Amino acid sequence: MAAKIAGLSSKTAQNAFLAVGTEFAVYLEIVENVCSKVKGKVTRIFMIISRTPFRISFFGGGTDYPIWYRENGGVVLNTTIDKYCYISCRFLPPFFKHKYLIRYRLREEVNNLSEIKHLSVRECLRFMKIDQGIEMVHTSDLPARSGIGSSSAFTVGFLNTLYALTGRMVGKRQLASNAIYIEQDVIGEHVGSQDHVTASFGGLNRMEFNGKENFFVQPVTVNQKKITELQNHLMFFFTGFSRTASEIACEQIQNTSSKTAELRTMKEMAEEGISILNNSSEEIESFGKLLNESWKLKKSLSSRITTNAIEEIYDTAIKAGAIGGKLCGAGGGGFMLLFVPPRKQRMVRKALKTLLYVPIHFETLGSQITLYANQEPY
Repeated sequence: MAAKIAGLSSKTAQNAFLAVGTEFAVYLEIVENVCSKVKGKVTRIFMIISRTPFRISFFGGGTDYPIWYRENGGVVLNTTIDKYCYISCRFLPPFFKHKYLIRYRLREEVNNLSEIKHLSVRECLRFMKIDQGIEMVHTSDLPARSGIGSSSAFTVGFLNTLYALTGRMVGKRQLASNAIYIEQDVIGEHVGSQDHVTASFGGLNRMEFNGKENFFVQPVTVNQKKITELQNHLMFFFTGFSRTASEIACEQIQNTSSKTAELRTMKEMAEEGISILNNSSEEIESFGKLLNESWKLKKSLSSRITTNAIEEIYDTAIKAGAIGGKLCGAGGGGFMLLFVPPRKQRMVRKALKTLLYVPIHFETLGSQITLYANQEPY
């Protein structure tokens, strides 16, 4: 290993490796092999690709908005799933007339940072103080604006690539905190804090939010048989309706002061959901029944959370054998999560045959650097 890497001595780097394990080793290789600095400028051209998971929230969503948890505290039970957003990023080679090449559902070729229309891209680059030209390409397993925390997963994933690109290593907590700051404080999006934390950490977790920036992530370490049983009861359908979560959340946030009792109950439901998973004698169907009660409560937070079409889909699923469920995210459309006994799932799929069914499994890694490549400087 190099004697000094990103400001760390060999002894400090070795201690850090022992403390954090293999993930640190991956980042260490990136820093050692990809980056070399001469007079403060990176001299190599290289590619970084990050993979960041989407999430589903079971209970407590709404208590993770700062306007609520800074005074009352929030608790959420959620998990990341094996569906991801992928971001590739590199310093732009010197063959183009433009300085920034940004590709997502649109293609942007601009010369000034302020000209970038994608808010997260622009503000992440500004936050990281990157002056060199950048090429960024975004692809995804699932559509945006569908309730699976896609905008926050993007911000977390892009920050992850930029840190690796510039030879800096940060922990999951800092990655989440930076993403929260950019989306909530800089861009001004009406988003909860669970999305950034979930995308950074990964896994099935109990998350607690207090104060301005304090959050605590506790993995749900229950019997694996119970976790497998939970996964086997979940079905994931795309309603076909997309929406802008920030617009729906805005009304919910405005209603916060008049929905104190509902939000406190939703916070308690997160703890109850964990108790169901943690109690070996409790039937897993109780989790589905609690989801049903939670969905009823969530709909009361804002007039924009559900629609007649959404209600028809949900009622059809219940009649076909689902025990409970909910719309993912802020509501209004996107993906619907259903809790269905395995013996009833064929009937539910038949009843909802006009909707796209998406198989999902839990994942545990959070945002990861999955590829890097470097070459000699131009």
